Amino acid sequence: MTLLILFTLFAVLVAIEVPVAFAMGLASIVTIATTQPVPLSIVVQRIGTGLDSFVLIAIPLFVLAGHLLNRAGIADRIFAFAAALVGHIRGGLAHVNVLASMIFAGMSGVAQADAAGLGVVEVNAMRKEGFDPAFAAAVSAASAIIGPIIPPSVIMVVYAVMVQASVAELFLAGILPGILMGTALMVMIYWMVRTGRVTAPPTQPMSLPRLGRTFVRALPALAAPILLTAGLLAGVATPTELGALTVVYAVLLGFWQRELNWRDLVEAARETFVTCGVLVFIIACAVPFGWIVATSQAPMKLAGFLMSISDNKVVILAFINVALLVIGCFMETTAILLIATPTLFPTIVALGIDPVHFGIIIVVNLLIGTLTPPFGVILFIMMDIAKISLAQIVRAVIPLYAPLFFTLIVITYWADFVLAVPRLFGKPG
Repeated sequence: MTLLILFTLFAVLVAIEVPVAFAMGLASIVTIATTQPVPLSIVVQRIGTGLDSFVLIAIPLFVLAGHLLNRAGIADRIFAFAAALVGHIRGGLAHVNVLASMIFAGMSGVAQADAAGLGVVEVNAMRKEGFDPAFAAAVSAASAIIGPIIPPSVIMVVYAVMVQASVAELFLAGILPGILMGTALMVMIYWMVRTGRVTAPPTQPMSLPRLGRTFVRALPALAAPILLTAGLLAGVATPTELGALTVVYAVLLGFWQRELNWRDLVEAARETFVTCGVLVFIIACAVPFGWIVATSQAPMKLAGFLMSISDNKVVILAFINVALLVIGCFMETTAILLIATPTLFPTIVALGIDPVHFGIIIVVNLLIGTLTPPFGVILFIMMDIAKISLAQIVRAVIPLYAPLFFTLIVITYWADFVLAVPRLFGKPG
């Protein structure tokens, strides 16, 4: 009865377009008031406990670092270097788009930041070269979701806090899947251009002098993800401390290159407050929601139900993937993470799946959801940048789902691939 009231209220509120955070909070309060023998003050107590985590401090730090690096002209320098490196491959700037997003992923940690910041540079450059605007927007949208897979990653920090997993291990586990996703996208783009499904302008041969010049200009920017990754591998600092160091580095780099001023600093801080304020509010409202689900034994009941259908890990993971992809079409990423993680985690434990491995699975699932209509947030960001319709970008992005789903299948069923880097640097198992 408790869960019926909770999820019915939540579904109704979402259906009438109440923001997800308010829907979770209101559904939780009404459910506790009508079904639970506890005072409503438990809501505030659970929120306070849920937000009391040192690891969560990493979120505003990485978001701020991404905004600062973006305002310091980093996007243009990275794009120029990527163009000199892979622009000669058939498909030209489409490959540059993907590679630049992979490099920028080591700085932002948020897919929306990648799409809104680097996406402007990518789409404008591809349109200027003669690419179809819808294709340019689709490639930019697909490559933007690599941002939270290659470290740092805000969504991984949230997951780590929920299941008490190691943030550093999650960050390291995202490296190979992120590289695989970028490579798969580039292979698909090459095939589409080679077979004439996409018209691409002629490319220029590689110029070593140009590559050298752009590398030197981009080197300070490239140093940020390199230093972050090196710090994680060496274990010299926690992810939160590395986030703080990245912010300091971004500020010093921006002022040294004279591309960052005090107004930019204030504006980056404002954008960070908005981004993190929304995120923390969603987390806060999800805490009592998750508490009700947990105390109602729903996760254990779901685990028992799934195990009664099949005790085959392959079947259950396929079921979870399909469910997350479908839900991702209709709900915001963080909200799904906060509801699905505590609900599914007992099943994952029963199956003997490593929490870090499952973290990468759920993150990739949810990021693909940001590209699926009708509520894919990355699609809407790229629509606004490219000035195209939803129908145009959806048609253009459909072929790019193939490499994304391929990546999802590989990371779902090849745990050793996902966990290779963390194990290389000391993760047990």
